[in-house]
Amino acid sequence: MEAKAIPLLSPYTMGRFRLSHRVVHAPLTRSRCYNSLPQEHVSLYYSQRASEGGLIIAEATGISETAQGYPNTPGIWTREQVEAWKPVVEGVHRKGGVFFCQIWHVGRASTYGFDGVEIHCAFGYLIEQFMKDSVNDRTDKYGGSVENRCRFALEVIQATADEIGSDRVGVRLSPYSNCLDCWDSDPDALGLYMIQAMNKLGVLYCSMVEPEVVKVEDKVQIPYKLLHFRKAFAGTFIVAGGYNREEGNKAISEGYTDLVAYGKWFLANPDLPKRFELNASFEQVLLPDVTVMIQAFCSEDSDVLLCFARFLFYDLVTLVHWEQNAADCREVDYEPSDSGNAGKEKISARDPWNSKEFCLRF
Repeated sequence: MEAKAIPLLSPYTMGRFRLSHRVVHAPLTRSRCYNSLPQEHVSLYYSQRASEGGLIIAEATGISETAQGYPNTPGIWTREQVEAWKPVVEGVHRKGGVFFCQIWHVGRASTYGFDGVEIHCAFGYLIEQFMKDSVNDRTDKYGGSVENRCRFALEVIQATADEIGSDRVGVRLSPYSNCLDCWDSDPDALGLYMIQAMNKLGVLYCSMVEPEVVKVEDKVQIPYKLLHFRKAFAGTFIVAGGYNREEGNKAISEGYTDLVAYGKWFLANPDLPKRFELNASFEQVLLPDVTVMIQAFCSEDSDVLLCFARFLFYDLVTLVHWEQNAADCREVDYEPSDSGNAGKEKISARDPWNSKEFCLRF
């Protein structure tokens, strides 16, 4: 008897790229590139997850020093960084993978050996701050109407396409997201306007994350709210957010999407496409031993202490931000990440950009 075809493992042609399956490695901020340089362990991570004809989208990569918003995220604005990326890209290509670099806070772009570029127009970062009316209060040609608010994003996409060709450019959108308090009063109109404009520019693919993913009785419920965007987009459509093997196969077979991107499952299961093929069990992502890395700093003209905590489950990074009056936080117990010696560090509320990093283990 002939084995039943698995939709996620069916081949797909994305422009010039022939993919052997539809399981995409989603871009994941991992905070492992110390001094903004991808190192040997980064090359190992991506090569482990590469497969013949499989699409990998790298973690968000800054194109200038001012583009960096989190510690230890990679860059691609210096010659040293470009050279550091080369063995990472080569490792993926040796496995036959297709490798796109996601860039954020975009200015100048080039592939530097990558097969293409994904422009990060999502989740409250700089480009999306122009796009959404809860944040954009400009009164010039970049503010007001949806056309004006999307102008900057489309200029960035056009400039990137001019540099490397639109057939190598993907875009990530999150019209429904309210991440970082960046939301829009009419996300459907915003998303459709961007997609229609991207069609005119010949953008290769559009990637979106499902909104309002919830768990019911330990099972993720996919809202399936992106179909009208998928129908409107002329290129390849990629969805992400809560998908497992069953839901991914359903989305492909019903024509809801072309490709499905996986994040946390790829972190814990480098051979994810093979496990889908065999219907094998998965390594779980969350571990009971939780390490919390915290970076704290004080603004020169503020008595507010800003803390960023990175909760590391397996290799999954979740970012949490909170504010607290610095007068109540002058002393912090910590264990330095590069030392086993516990101690105390005083953080001055008036010492401008006095940055400290420490580690707590639960």
